[in-house]
Amino acid sequence: EVQLAESGGDSVQTGGSLKLSCAGSGFTLSDYVIGWFRQAPGKEREGIACISSSDGARYYAESIVKGRFTISSDSDKNTVYLQMVNLEPDDTAVYYCAAVRYALFRATVNSPLLLPYEYWGQGVQVAVFS
Repeated sequence: EVQLAESGGDSVQTGGSLKLSCAGSGFTLSDYVIGWFRQAPGKEREGIACISSSDGARYYAESIVKGRFTISSDSDKNTVYLQMVNLEPDDTAVYYCAAVRYALFRATVNSPLLLPYEYWGQGVQVAVFS
């Protein structure tokens, strides 16, 4: 059974940093692309970044990331990370990681963040206060 578990959420001041982790089980990381998403109260969920540990490809939603977030993976730990720096109050949201099969990632010509991610974690809260 594929499972994803996020950790690392916290409350930080504006300008602070956090590193979120997404630990996967029940699958091999190279068979999937892992994406990070977030949903703020009253807003739609939005994609932030995704990574393919199979070929090292990374994709960012630059309008959100603005050069502040970095996605990475550790295949030995079956874990994907989202390092966030220079956080702003608008970054306050529940952050989720999700998995989609690598084959779909290879086949898409659109943003990989728009793919039908099949498995989702439970989410972690990130709060940024001024």
